[in-house]
Amino acid sequence: PAAPLAFTMLQVTRVSNGRSSFWGNATLGGRPSHRLEGHRLSQLLPLEPPAAWARRKEDVATYLDYFANMVKLIHMERHIEYTQTLRCRLGCCLFPNGTARSFYDMSLNSTAFLSFHVPTATWERRWPRPDAVATFAHQQLMKYPETTRDLQHFLNITCVDVLRAQSAQTGKQSGRSHTPLVVGLTFGCLALVAMAAGIFLCTGGSC
Repeated sequence: PAAPLAFTMLQVTRVSNGRSSFWGNATLGGRPSHRLEGHRLSQLLPLEPPAAWARRKEDVATYLDYFANMVKLIHMERHIEYTQTLRCRLGCCLFPNGTARSFYDMSLNSTAFLSFHVPTATWERRWPRPDAVATFAHQQLMKYPETTRDLQHFLNITCVDVLRAQSAQTGKQSGRSHTPLVVGLTFGCLALVAMAAGIFLCTGGSC
């Protein structure tokens, strides 16, 4: 059977000694579409016009700055020296029979941490044992529409619509412009911000 068409985004955040580093990429149909290196975000496929892309980059930079500043503040207060690595993987697949599947998974220090159940717009804990950090992060993510309903809409509708448009291309330009794929990265950053307090403040203290 034919392989599914996929849009996949990967974002890795590493925190050590109060400093945050970011790396990520996205692929559409197997082709690189976006790249994140530090705070530099690049669009490798012309999916958004220059003005819209400039706004998108600014939004993402704002979230990354917010997260990095929060980590610095927590480090100054708690002096947390060890390294934490958070990996977010999200996207959607369109199968030849027209069905689709969406996903959002997180791991912390290479261990499954949380996942997003798209049909119900709910986060589920994947940590292998009871843990205050995972519990607090889960509660924080469930508080905001950006990390529940909006994320569900992006994964179920926006992401899949882009794949359907990609699949239906017949050599002539569609009248509808591509929906901005990199909005998924924005949601990924929102999730990081929502989790930051849980991951770092719960460590050695009370949530």
